[in-house]
Formats: sequence, C-alpha cells, structure tokens
Amino acid sequence: MTHPIHIIGGGMAGSEAAWQAAEAGVPVILHEMRPVTGTFAHQTDSLAELVCSNSFRSDDHENNAVGLLHWEMRAANGLIMEMADAHQLPAGGALAVDRHAFSADVTARLEAHPLVTIDRAEISGLPPAEWGNTIIATGPLTSPALAEAIRAETGEDALAFFDAIAPIVHADSIDMTKAWFQSRYDKGETEEDRTAYLNCPMSEADYTAFIDAILAAETAAFKEGETDTPYFEGCLPIEVMASRGRETLRFGPMKPVGLTNPHDPQTKPHAIVQLRRDNALGTLYNIVGFQTKMKYGAQASVLRLIPGLEDAVFARLGGIHRNTFLNSPLLLDEGMRLKSRPDLRFAGQITGVEGYVESAAMGLLAGRMAAAQAKGQALPPPPNTTAMGALITHITGGAEAKTFQPMNVNFGLFPPLADVRGGRRGRKERYRAYTERAKQDYTAWLAA
Repeated sequence: MTHPIHIIGGGMAGSEAAWQAAEAGVPVILHEMRPVTGTFAHQTDSLAELVCSNSFRSDDHENNAVGLLHWEMRAANGLIMEMADAHQLPAGGALAVDRHAFSADVTARLEAHPLVTIDRAEISGLPPAEWGNTIIATGPLTSPALAEAIRAETGEDALAFFDAIAPIVHADSIDMTKAWFQSRYDKGETEEDRTAYLNCPMSEADYTAFIDAILAAETAAFKEGETDTPYFEGCLPIEVMASRGRETLRFGPMKPVGLTNPHDPQTKPHAIVQLRRDNALGTLYNIVGFQTKMKYGAQASVLRLIPGLEDAVFARLGGIHRNTFLNSPLLLDEGMRLKSRPDLRFAGQITGVEGYVESAAMGLLAGRMAAAQAKGQALPPPPNTTAMGALITHITGGAEAKTFQPMNVNFGLFPPLADVRGGRRGRKERYRAYTERAKQDYTAWLAA
C-alpha cells in the first residue's frame, strides 16, 4: 500500500490538495484542528470555509487572469471550482458562492472519499520525519505553535500582513426606496446577473459626512509586535483608504460609474456603495470592498450613514486579522518544498499567494506533486505562461525575497508576448493572447 500523504490544514488549499492526491489514487490523512482548536475568524468546523468575501472574483477566462485560473482548475477537475459552480450566486461577471452550502459540500465530498481520512486535531509542531510526504496548508491563520516551529526550522522570521473582513447585512433591513438592484454596466448574461448587486447612492454631502465619520471612528488596537505589520494592498480597510485622500474611496469601491439610480435617474450620484449577495436565499449581502478594522460600535454607526442602510441589521461586522506567510522565494524550491526539509511541501496563502482561488490552485499543484512523489514520479510545475505556472514561479523564485509580499494572479506575472504586426497590441488583444497561449500550454502540461 502507498504510504499516505499527510496534509495539515483543511482550508481551500488543503482541501484541494487532499482531493487531487486522493483522485490520483494515493491515500491522504487530512489534519484540521477545528473544532478542537478554533480561530477568531472561522465560524464553523467545515472544510474550505470562506472567512472573508464570498467572491472568487472574475470568471472571464478570456480576458482576466483570475478567470483563466478558474479555467485551469476546472480543466484539472478541481473540487473547489466544482463546488463553486454548484453553489454559484448571481454576481454579474464574477463568481460568487453561497458560502455555507459551498463549504458544507466540500466537507461532504472529502468525508465520503474512500482514500481520505480526516483527523480533527491540532498539529502543534513540525511533522515528524517518519510522516514523509507532507503538505502544510495552514493558511494565514496558522496556529501560533506551528508558526513558531516553522520559524525555528527556517531561521527566517515569517512575514505578515493584516487582512480585513467586510460586514454582512440582512437584506430585509435595507431600504429599497433608496437602494436598487443593478450590476455595474449591466454586466452578465442573465437578468439575475445583471441585477446581482444592491446599490446605495450618495450625494456629495452624504459622501463628505461619511468620510468625516470614517476618519473620526475608533479602530481596533494593534497587539504587541503588530504595529509595523503592513496591510495587503488589495484588501485595505476603508479607513486606511480614506486616510490616503478624501477621494480615494470614490475612485475605489465607491466609484459612481456604470449605474443609474431608477429612483432618481436624472441625478448622478457622487458615490455609490455596492452590496453583493452572500447566500443562495438572498437574505444576506456583504458590502463590497468595505473591509474595516473600526470597532464594532463605531462601525455600525458609520455604516448606517449610507443611504439605504440607516436601519441596517448586521449578520457580521467587519474585523481584522493578522495573516502569516513564508518568504517563499528564499525558503521554497520549485515544487514548494522547504529547502531545509524537502519532505515538507507548503501550499496556499502561507506561501504568499493572495486570494481564495490562488490558494486553492497552489493546493491543487501541491496535491498533484505530492501524489506523483508517492508513486516514485516527478511532476514539474506548469509552464510560467499559464496562470498556475506564473504564480508558482513568482513565489518560488520570480519575486525578490527582500521585498516579497502576497500576490494575486495577474498578467504582470506572465512572460511577455511576442509583438504582432510590428506594433503594440491593445490591452484586450494582449489579454486574449495571454489566455490563448496559457490554455494551449496548460492543456499540454495536463496531458503530459
């Protein structure tokens, strides 16, 4: 019998890694510490729980790097994408999911797999050498004991940044005489998609008062040793954005473009707050781009200044947590194995990728690589012309170790394209060329 692969962490990356390895015919022991040991961010003991947003972002596989990553994971029979598709919610051109149904189904599929054993216990130190082939996919909320053990082994301080959580509102508490349903630029193929977002308009006076309130609000205090930890630029709290300039939010998540207020079509809003459906029933909506570290009392008061949310009832207020990740370009080889202990392979956000899909994609690769190793084979990473290949290349050597920070997938990580017709390509043509090249190269990698 093939020696089992041990996987520590049942989040997006660990769940996908377990599925890929088991589907390859290799037994897996998946170690998840919840509910024996909880975290301050998780609310359930389900595998692949979505802690922050319920969005997997753009599903456009022809013009968007995230959508391309979706395509690659689907092509590899990824569990995370299969469950996301099964529990999809209307979200315009994005892929949003019913978070509880999604994670419940991921859990059920893994529990039912004959080659997967789930061990509900905390692993508080580095795995023993006799475990052999091991994947550590503990994510941004790695337990302090395990994080300290990793630090001691590598001799390098793990880098960290703060990640913030957006609030969730009960739909029946939103004033629909002020808010309306519409996706930006009416994007989407169905009426559900074209009306996937709730919009709350702000006049210039509303916006000015809102910014004043944000800047005056009391925020959560940092703990000792956290004051110098940077934020991830793609997930900034609204108060941090507001502090960078009074117009920052209006040109960010509150931009008033591509939307028309049916209650007052002649008046162009100065700013617009969007809310996206958070569950299949449509009873919960999260406030898009409104991650925050404001204290709960101040947070509720500030958010109720938004027209349409004056009587908002919150299912969850925003929060902030410290994410931990490795200096991967320095510590990991091209197969995401720790250079000082090649029996330990890392996957997910702890490697320095950012986002649900990116984390799951690195889990997919780790699971396949570990399964190949268990069979006495070697699996090279996908070409760097693919979305997965560009990500793994970036974190295992493409990035500068001295300035390494978490990264979402984007076309800036891809090798440049050869020019066409002796001139520069337009952006849309260039993105389409990136995705066409990636699909061809990824398909060949899968076949090989």
